[in-house]
Amino acid sequence: MRSLADVVGASGLSGYAIVALILFFLAFVAVAINLLLPSRSALYERAGRMPLDDLNPQTPREP
Repeated sequence: MRSLADVVGASGLSGYAIVALILFFLAFVAVAINLLLPSRSALYERAGRMPLDDLNPQTPREP
C-alpha cells in the first residue's frame, strides 16, 4: 500500500504549495508594512482609545 506522502508527491501539485507560500508571504509583508508606517500611527492611536472614550465618540477615520 502506498503512503499518502507518495500519492501527493507523485501528483505533481507541489508547485501550488510554493505559489501559496509566496502569496502568503507577500500578503504578510504588505500587512506588516501597513502597520509599521509612521504616517498611520496617529490613526492607530485614536482607534486604540475608542473603546475607552465615552465623552467624545469618534470613528477611526476621523481627521
